[in-house]
Amino acid sequence: MRRFEDTYRHKGLRKKLVDLLKEKGITDEHVLDAILQLPRHYFLDSAFDEKAYEDKAFPIAVGQTISQPYTVAYQSQLLEIRPFDKVLEIGTGSAYQACVLAEMGAQVYTIERQKALFDHNKQFSYLKKYPNIKFFYGDGFEGLPTYAPFDKVIITAAAPFIPEKLIAQLKTGGKMVIPLGEGAVQRMLRLTKLADGGYSEEIFDKFSFVPMLGGREGL
Repeated sequence: MRRFEDTYRHKGLRKKLVDLLKEKGITDEHVLDAILQLPRHYFLDSAFDEKAYEDKAFPIAVGQTISQPYTVAYQSQLLEIRPFDKVLEIGTGSAYQACVLAEMGAQVYTIERQKALFDHNKQFSYLKKYPNIKFFYGDGFEGLPTYAPFDKVIITAAAPFIPEKLIAQLKTGGKMVIPLGEGAVQRMLRLTKLADGGYSEEIFDKFSFVPMLGGREGL
């Protein structure tokens, strides 16, 4: 069993990371504070302990990655989280993004299609700190209609199209943050659901994510 320690050195490295995120344009103090509080090295293999606070993505199980901290902060900032917001996350991965949102006071419903990652997170003792995260094994394109409507939706993989079922699960006025596009680079969008069931669209920077896939893996 891995023993988790959050040392003064780790905290100092987190402070440097937060300062870097500010330099790169992250201004939401709630996002910055969540990243300052969260021991990112807990979410990585112990071999990455010294590198965990570099502003880089790192590999995790089954060919997935833990996103670059700047990407996590950027998406979190676009979501405009308020305390008790009900957030649907597509792609749990390492659960780091879910914990950032939970640290900000959101109620997070997160879906993972890879059974190995879902099972790993069930065994990850640190996540018990966040009773406001609920974990689901399933197909992200389907969302969680039973728990809808949601205030916010965040997609943490490159979506080939805007999933209409997820738009349907948003409240009127709710926001979806989605990296859209196939290929190496995606454009970050923020969609706001309108009263007629459609949505308005804001276009932001370019990023690179692993592809969003349908179905479930590893049954």
